[in-house]
Amino acid sequence: MTFLLLALGFIAGGYGTIAGIGGGFLVVPLLLLLYPEMEPRVVTAISLMVVFFNTASGSVAYARQRRIDYRTGLLFALLTVPGAVVGAWATGLISGSLFGYIFAAVLLASGIVLFLRGAAHRPHNVLRATTTRRIVDAWGHEHIYSFNQWLGLAVSFAVGFVSSLLGIGGGIIHVPALTLMLAFPVHIATATSHFILSITALSASTTHLVAGDYSGSWGVAVPLAIGGVLGAQLGAFLSPHLRSRLIIRLLAVALGVVAVRLALQAVWPV
Repeated sequence: MTFLLLALGFIAGGYGTIAGIGGGFLVVPLLLLLYPEMEPRVVTAISLMVVFFNTASGSVAYARQRRIDYRTGLLFALLTVPGAVVGAWATGLISGSLFGYIFAAVLLASGIVLFLRGAAHRPHNVLRATTTRRIVDAWGHEHIYSFNQWLGLAVSFAVGFVSSLLGIGGGIIHVPALTLMLAFPVHIATATSHFILSITALSASTTHLVAGDYSGSWGVAVPLAIGGVLGAQLGAFLSPHLRSRLIIRLLAVALGVVAVRLALQAVWPV
């Protein structure tokens, strides 16, 4: 079983790093399938640990490639925290099943649009751009892009809110928002999203650690995390060699997976 967990962590970590969303979107359904008796809080805790180690490893690799927008990443990461707090508070006020259905439909529709469209056309800013960034990566490729910073902050707050309310990874929302709404280049968006996710996953994992949610589950969490670390290195290595269209379509598939899981979770809460 240890080897299987290593392999699953490796696959989830590699895929998640290429798409910039972490491996949590695959880890959660796999854990529910392999360990149906496992408590939901433990599943969430393990997933967040895997996401942290996966995204931390991927961020190191992307840092060497000079593809992370640190200023934007740090700023957006700060807004996910209060969003997560509000989301946790709202769980008792909002019907999780109804919200899950609605959000699953939105994710599925977004995934279909992304898959069919790919990255054939450079998106325009939804609102007037207020900030311009220039990044030169390790290969000497210059990336110049402009975006509305206030919209980005609002999106980051929403990412924290929805992630906390539904228990899903924030990267699954951040990457589409960065590419479609803020007109980030795809490769910069995936790397920056990975960096943001490493910060938020560290905070969430620490909370679960203090709460003792990893007690008795280290035998599952550690192999998955190790696999996620190794998979992230492979994913970051492959990413520069993949076309933007393919990366967007890999993201679209991930959106579909999460949408199906949310819909099923609304029908059969776990």
